[in-house]
Amino acid sequence: MKYCSACGNPVIQRIPEGDNRPRYVCDSCQTIHYQNPNIVAGALPSHGSQVLLCRRAIEPRRGYWTLPAGFMENGETLEQAARRETDEEACARLGPMALYQVFDLPHINQVHVFFRAELADLDFAVGVESLEVRLFEEHEIPWDELAFRTVSRALECYYLDRKGQHYPVRTECLSPMAEPHTST
Repeated sequence: MKYCSACGNPVIQRIPEGDNRPRYVCDSCQTIHYQNPNIVAGALPSHGSQVLLCRRAIEPRRGYWTLPAGFMENGETLEQAARRETDEEACARLGPMALYQVFDLPHINQVHVFFRAELADLDFAVGVESLEVRLFEEHEIPWDELAFRTVSRALECYYLDRKGQHYPVRTECLSPMAEPHTST
């Protein structure tokens, strides 16, 4: 960041009084520019033993498979964001949703949140951000073609939990180098 979005003057990076982290600060208008993680909200839509995946039509990872998910917008809840992304990417409607997985990705300043949900019906189609949308049985999942580590981890946990029909809310920190740390 070079310029203040409030007044247009140059900003400097320093620790503001009463804070403990460097922030971009405008010495002209005294605005402190906080930078916070982005939240990605998504769904793990299922129909019986099948899971709905979308082949990405956009970067990053164009052509790879993913769960419907994307950045949360201002003014919406996590659940609204997950429903909107599912509609945008798969033209699909979801039944009741349950919080399922929260992934912390501090190395890229993101938090990914996935809800479990049954498809309300089988009327789904390719959305504007997808090349293809389809249901997969566990043995059909294109594991080597999944777009993101959060997607593969969510699916791995889902199929593990599905065996016992117990779906705890899971939290996991994924770092680029270390093995994931999971808690339930």
